[in-house]
Amino acid sequence: MSLPLSKTLLLALIIDPFRMVMGLWYRRDLVRQFTHRNIELRHRGSRLGALWALINPLSMLALYFVVFGIFFNQRFAVLPGETRYDFSLAMFLGLALFHVFSETLSWAPGVITANPNFVKKVVFPLEVLPVAHMGATAFHLGVSLILVLGGSAFGTAGLTLHALWLPALVLPLLLLALGVAMMLAALGVFIRDIGQVTAFASTALMFASAITFPPEKIPPELDMLRLNPLFQIVDLARRSVLWHQPMAFDKLALVYASGIIIFIFGAVFFALLRKSFAEVI
Repeated sequence: MSLPLSKTLLLALIIDPFRMVMGLWYRRDLVRQFTHRNIELRHRGSRLGALWALINPLSMLALYFVVFGIFFNQRFAVLPGETRYDFSLAMFLGLALFHVFSETLSWAPGVITANPNFVKKVVFPLEVLPVAHMGATAFHLGVSLILVLGGSAFGTAGLTLHALWLPALVLPLLLLALGVAMMLAALGVFIRDIGQVTAFASTALMFASAITFPPEKIPPELDMLRLNPLFQIVDLARRSVLWHQPMAFDKLALVYASGIIIFIFGAVFFALLRKSFAEVI
């Protein structure tokens, strides 16, 4: 006798993510190899190589600093006597965390369709592809965060033990991004135009997450933007790491709950659709 749909879905929500995580752990060497491959491919053929992992975030910081820090004279106005350096450091931290999502929205829709040979191999674990791409994205995030921590030592507030909260905020960020990547990777097989939508979604997400301006400037009628998990991650990271404020554990719990739920949904969604990948590709 077949199980009711609700029970089948409940089993999928429990079994599929657990099976995926255990499978990835069992194939961790394969994930490591593909992650390393993706990092190398991103800089292959360039003269500066891996130095672009430093140049790209710094060049984006310079651009946004000129526009928002000089032209619009924006300030976060949290630290007393906040300098332009403090402002640029806070914006750089926000951009580093945001770029995890912007990069994910860029590569996720085509990560399966770009590897048709792997799709046709029945024994190949396709979930390795988005996870390895996420590993490369996490590598570049790590480089940017090292720059943030090094730079914060010269800021007005300095570098303290509050910086230890940073890994606790990066984990739910990666869970969120991986869950979204799984969903977009599966959808991209069936809806090829989705890649055209994600470019606009990335820009909209940047402004919805208060990356380049203080959250206090969000009008009351748009307070729902504060429910955005990325908004909360960026705000918590700035307040704890750079401004040394106590951690808001209620917001941290909300961020972790969002990350886990979206990852589970993405894993189930990917597992349900992957059976039809070979037929479409």
